[in-house]
Amino acid sequence: MDTLVGLGYDIHRFSTEPRPLWLGGVQVHPTRGLEGHSDADVLCHALADAILGALGEPDIGYWFPPSDPGCAGICSLRIVEKAVELLRAQGGRVVNVDCALIAEAPKILPFVPQMKATLAPLLGVSPRRVGIKATTNEKLGALGRREGMAALATVALSLPEERLSSPSPES
Repeated sequence: MDTLVGLGYDIHRFSTEPRPLWLGGVQVHPTRGLEGHSDADVLCHALADAILGALGEPDIGYWFPPSDPGCAGICSLRIVEKAVELLRAQGGRVVNVDCALIAEAPKILPFVPQMKATLAPLLGVSPRRVGIKATTNEKLGALGRREGMAALATVALSLPEERLSSPSPES
């Protein structure tokens, strides 16, 4: 088996209109959500892009274009499911994920167990193989001014070994 590593990043500004804040498939706040065509779950978006990147696939904007009205308001767990579906189609599996949310607020720690419990079954791993942590931006920049939220995700995937085809001796 080959081990592949992927890195994902996403950022969204806070909405000026009331909408839920979704992180890792969990509603963290009922009205202080992020702007976006989907539910704007930065954690799920970064995670899906990490998986897609490790596979050498296009990013989530290719699979779920903002110009597609059918993607409006989509639950970002569906985006993660699509990335995992592409992984499994290649005979691969998730080994582990590690995610970081970057925001001054809200506090994330109380929601981490539920996020892990939500994401682990989609990824096909134990919740112990899902790392989720949060940090601030030390009041620097747009994130430090509480204008938005960002997420980073790293994944390790296991796929069947790639065999490079070489010309046969007869050719």
